[in-house]
Amino acid sequence: MRFKYWKIFLLGFGFFGISVLWPLYNAYVPIFLKDFALPSFAVGIVMTIDNILAIIMLPYIGTLSDQTRTKLGRRKPYILIGAPAGALFFALIPVARNLKSLLLMMIIIIVMNISMALFRSPLIALMPDVTPSKYRSQANGIVNFMGGFGALLAYFAGKPLYDKNYAYPFFAGAIIMLIANILVLLFIRESSEYTIKSQENSKLFEIVRKGNRELFDNLRDVFRAKEKSLFFILVSILLWFIGFNALETFFTSYAKFHLNISESTGALILGVFSLTFMLFSIPAGWIGSKFGRKRTISIGLLILMICLTIIAVLSKLITDGMIINIFFVMFSISGIGWALINVNSLPMVVDMTRSEKAGGYTGLYYFFSMAANIFAPPLAGGFIDIAGYESLLFFSLIFIICSFITMRFVKRGEIVS
Repeated sequence: MRFKYWKIFLLGFGFFGISVLWPLYNAYVPIFLKDFALPSFAVGIVMTIDNILAIIMLPYIGTLSDQTRTKLGRRKPYILIGAPAGALFFALIPVARNLKSLLLMMIIIIVMNISMALFRSPLIALMPDVTPSKYRSQANGIVNFMGGFGALLAYFAGKPLYDKNYAYPFFAGAIIMLIANILVLLFIRESSEYTIKSQENSKLFEIVRKGNRELFDNLRDVFRAKEKSLFFILVSILLWFIGFNALETFFTSYAKFHLNISESTGALILGVFSLTFMLFSIPAGWIGSKFGRKRTISIGLLILMICLTIIAVLSKLITDGMIINIFFVMFSISGIGWALINVNSLPMVVDMTRSEKAGGYTGLYYFFSMAANIFAPPLAGGFIDIAGYESLLFFSLIFIICSFITMRFVKRGEIVS
């Protein structure tokens, strides 16, 4: 395979489109649901549908795409079906609100989430498909940069659009995602190894049969293989995403109820974290390629551990406005550490298998990372109920330390020559 940076930037538009949608969805759909007088508990259940569908569908769809052979390739058919459907039903969410129909709203939300899960694994699996092993960290850095840019666009452009009309961010987000994935379909060419020239595409029954067999093979690789690197990297991913998601979920509450600063300031601190993560995504890929992925991830985990320890200690010793500046500095440095971790972990996972199974292993990566989004909020919330908001940083720190320990047992996943 010939690696070209412009090709990865074009591929990154697919992740850019996805990353525009989810911030808008998470920001405004809970508000829409409250129009129907739903309790917050019910709203929370609805908002976990995407994570539940993700951990069920992403590994399976990834394995199905590994077995798919069409004239378009093995990944593009899923993008061609899932992206337009996801965009359409995302745009219909404010329509359901306007019609004041809870049933219609729930149908649209569920179909939208199924559609988004249908093409995420195949889309991300295109990266290792078109990228040689030695460039996968750099490529994933570009993809993450594009995703971060999409999220920032959603945050900054969503507010003025929403202020004009609550439907506008949804219409704009749907159009952006559709255009972004059209670019992927038009300009990213899959390997001829996975395309067929005849009119006979892969039979659905055969795809499902082979996909089922591959899914069980992949799970056997995780839990029953003698060499446990895959198991330990996936456990590490689960642990550090639990630590991260706990902070992401409860930090604004921590800022308000423990630090006595406004929740908007807390959100701005998280925004600085996201900004430095995005800006350092591409350098993080280069560092992982140059110095080794495991070493780079371990350095990123150490950075998070040091920063969380510093702010946990200083938040007890400093009570004036200086603590806000310390949080801004430490979270900006933490964003760099998170880039070192996040950019290099997916390439480690997919380089533990052969290219024919990249989709299935991409699905395994998302299974463990998305599972953290389900486990982290109730775990961290229960921890806070027992020990108070000041325990949040220690909760995240414990899981980051545990992930650092489990990474010690990972022996594979570096660049394959």
